Amino acid sequence: MPVFTEYAAASRELRVLPSFAPPLPRLTPTIKSGGKTEKYEVVIVGAGPAGLMLELLLARYGLSDESLLCVDAKPTTLKSGQADGLQPRTLEVLKSLGLVDEILSEGCQMWQVAFWNPSNKKDKIIERTSIVQDVAVPARFPHEVTIHQGRIERILATDLLRYSKRGVQRNTKLIDVKIDEAGDAEFPVLVEIETEGQRRTVRSKYVVGADGAHSVVRRSMGLKLEGESLDHIWGVVDLTVDTDFPDIRRRCAIHSPAGSVMVIPRERIATGDYLTRLYVQVPGDVKPDHDQQVTDDTSTPPTADARARRSQVTEKTIFEHAAAAFKPYYIRPKEGGAVDWWAAYQIGQRVTDNFSVKDSKGVNRIFIAGDACHTHSPKAGQGMNVSMMDSYNLAWKLAYSIHGLTPASASGYTDPLLDTYHTERHTIAQELIEFDRAFSSMFSGKIGASEDGVGGLTHEEFLEVFSRGNGFTSGCGVEYPENVAVSRSLECGNNPISGTDYLSGILRPGRRLLNVRLVRHADGNRRDLQDDFASTGRFRILCLASSDLLDPQGISSQTLVALSAITTQFPQSVLEQVVIHPRLSREFMWNDIPHEVKQHAEMSFYSGYEMDDVYGIYGVDPAKGALAVVRPDGYIGIISDLANVKRIENYLSGVIRRVEA
Repeated sequence: MPVFTEYAAASRELRVLPSFAPPLPRLTPTIKSGGKTEKYEVVIVGAGPAGLMLELLLARYGLSDESLLCVDAKPTTLKSGQADGLQPRTLEVLKSLGLVDEILSEGCQMWQVAFWNPSNKKDKIIERTSIVQDVAVPARFPHEVTIHQGRIERILATDLLRYSKRGVQRNTKLIDVKIDEAGDAEFPVLVEIETEGQRRTVRSKYVVGADGAHSVVRRSMGLKLEGESLDHIWGVVDLTVDTDFPDIRRRCAIHSPAGSVMVIPRERIATGDYLTRLYVQVPGDVKPDHDQQVTDDTSTPPTADARARRSQVTEKTIFEHAAAAFKPYYIRPKEGGAVDWWAAYQIGQRVTDNFSVKDSKGVNRIFIAGDACHTHSPKAGQGMNVSMMDSYNLAWKLAYSIHGLTPASASGYTDPLLDTYHTERHTIAQELIEFDRAFSSMFSGKIGASEDGVGGLTHEEFLEVFSRGNGFTSGCGVEYPENVAVSRSLECGNNPISGTDYLSGILRPGRRLLNVRLVRHADGNRRDLQDDFASTGRFRILCLASSDLLDPQGISSQTLVALSAITTQFPQSVLEQVVIHPRLSREFMWNDIPHEVKQHAEMSFYSGYEMDDVYGIYGVDPAKGALAVVRPDGYIGIISDLANVKRIENYLSGVIRRVEA
């Protein structure tokens, strides 16, 4: 005879399965498969970091294999070379996707940068002049991480298979893309692709070209990368080294009488050795390829000139230049297959005028991202990072438009939210070009007096450029301009934020929300605030309550009631709330505060003073409080005082479609 009765719910299997964030709600009909023509809502060309990031995010946001196609000409993820560095902001984003752990544990964390310059002592030749923090701005991860680009691609591609059975369709190259509204107004982009010799044509609502500096998508649209007409040539090599150079495991900028070298320490590999990447300056300039310049000089074919100059760079010449720059220290490859990869490159600072192309009705149909729309030197460690952040910016905007979650997508007119992709990311690309031009020019220059006796570049000048650009290179200082998704104007000057040190966390629309550490009321859990802003495609209303939270008639209570009413005006689950409180007059329990806090933010309600001084960091007066809307990409969209909930409502109405309660 049993002494107890066992009962299991029908949904018990869900208890042991991996958890998935729910997809975004969809207010538009899903795409119907079948028919004579293969159709998709989004076709992505290129499965490097930018393309994979975009496909993964769109799949997480709810686009199925029937809706989403990503093609790449390569048979596998990258095996060697190319990008290797992840910046603090990129690490924050990967953390928000739950993908950072392997990178942090297996990659090489770069905390310091050593500067080596010519020495006045002839026997030394070069000497270390300073060591500085690699990341000098507040960040959750105050360091860079170097790890193989192919490994990043593998991490993204593996996670993608949790949401997509097909993943990336490989061995598939793009032949042509064009807008053909007459053929199908709903799927107006005509894409011709070839898979292992078999050509086929598909139609799509949108196409995104993430297919690199020689983008077929960009060329098909008649867009050009425009910028400087001459480039420096550099050699780059990944290897395990034998050297007595004392800072080989630090990031180093070496200005030697024999030339310049950048040292990038890399991750440990299966043999137990540690990789090192060397960027080595090669004397001479070249002209860029024909689709990456603006020039009236046709006397010398630029592609032929570039190819000729690159062909003069060999593995041997790279090491010869490196050995000369490292003197009096020696550096050479370890014996037995120490060289993993090498290349010669010449990448100027160039950007495309338009990151999107519209159809005849003014609807954005074709987008480009990553190296397809901006190129620059790799020495500032921006290529893979800026490319993935292009996709991070575009993904939620595309998903909202496709799912009918924006006001314009409900009316059938052009969607201003999609316009903000070019507005925001082109601004960042231009800033990147300007910084990289200054940084690369100074890095390629010589420290000390020039041959004619005139003073050359000083170490202090180089260090100043490096330090000034730290907010930008880390990704933490990115600021988007005013647009429909970034509102800075405040009625009657009621700005609840004091201070202008935005890099240190002062809240500002267009900037990311800085991570802070706080204590959760419900269970005493010590958490990072950014963990409540996971990349699930949701908007969050961050309420920094005032010190009158325990007063039922106070402004905090009234604000929380009003915020609760707003939630019902928009699609279910698109809005979430996070509430923080300052130091209060007494201990309290749930029944002492507005019930809306437990209703909407039970597990997102925090003390803002027990760990970090959240109010001080964000520039908020605890007696007054503040409201901020944080976009799905972690950037602040708007700020308001507690009394002006209507301002928050108006902003949300401009980017999210209203629904009837």
